Amino acid sequence: MQILITEFMDAPAVEALRAHHEVTYEPHLVDDMPRLLAEAAKCDAIIVRNRTQVRGELLAALKPCTVVGRLGVGLDNIDTSACEAKGIRVFPATGANAHSVAEYVIASAMLLLRGAYASTADVAAGQWPRPALSQGRELAGKTLGLVGFGSIGQQTARLAKALGMHVTAFDPALADAHPAFAQLGVTPCTFDDLVSAADVVSLHIPLVDSTRGLFDERRIAAMKKGAILVNTARGGIAEERAIADALRSGKLGGAALDVFAEEPLAPAPHFAGCPNLILTPHIAGLTAESNERVSSLVANKVLEALR
Repeated sequence: MQILITEFMDAPAVEALRAHHEVTYEPHLVDDMPRLLAEAAKCDAIIVRNRTQVRGELLAALKPCTVVGRLGVGLDNIDTSACEAKGIRVFPATGANAHSVAEYVIASAMLLLRGAYASTADVAAGQWPRPALSQGRELAGKTLGLVGFGSIGQQTARLAKALGMHVTAFDPALADAHPAFAQLGVTPCTFDDLVSAADVVSLHIPLVDSTRGLFDERRIAAMKKGAILVNTARGGIAEERAIADALRSGKLGGAALDVFAEEPLAPAPHFAGCPNLILTPHIAGLTAESNERVSSLVANKVLEALR
């Protein structure tokens, strides 16, 4: 059988697939639509990351295909309903990059609360901004509010609790009596209570109609003054201009954005001059270790599905 891989995959996992099937592996094929469509028409399985849109023209081309492997957990680039209608099974790498994302959230929160790590150039130049950088905040004792309490939210809670944070979570899919809350020592709460009380708010929800623009100007205004916002979920959930305005006004004490409404992010002058802002190119779940876990998990799922 033929397997098509359109974006980066860890080499040992690719070789594991090649040991059983014919594999076409082109990490940049996502950027060559004519060739992508031609290869898609021949494959029995396709493996993608977040940029390959398995919908519309590409989905129509996947005539012999029965399996889609997703090197990640978000499925907003895959028309899952249309895949199901065509008898195509979709396998995400659920849980495999949870630790990498959780570390990103905690590291970002620590950096932004402390606010002292952008002074290298000043100190090297002979300046000594000690008074200005002496009022940073500690992570321990702060409240982390998790919007979404799936595998990534739960792993983030584990790390936060180990560092002395109080953790609250809101997830409409989980009842307050769900054992995960008690097992991790996390307090379930309403969405409004979480937003108003948390020192750090971290987003771990999918982008759907009900979450698009969820953190807009009004929602950010309801946050605690000086709170930190971390978005490693999807860009459309939090409005970028509203975040920039809140950083400049001092309403937000900091923000870390790993995802954007449009990716790659075009030049964004609205972010210019924003204090205590971290922007990264959708890499929270990408580390050497998580790439290995994600690729291995997906490869095994695809091999099993093709048996």
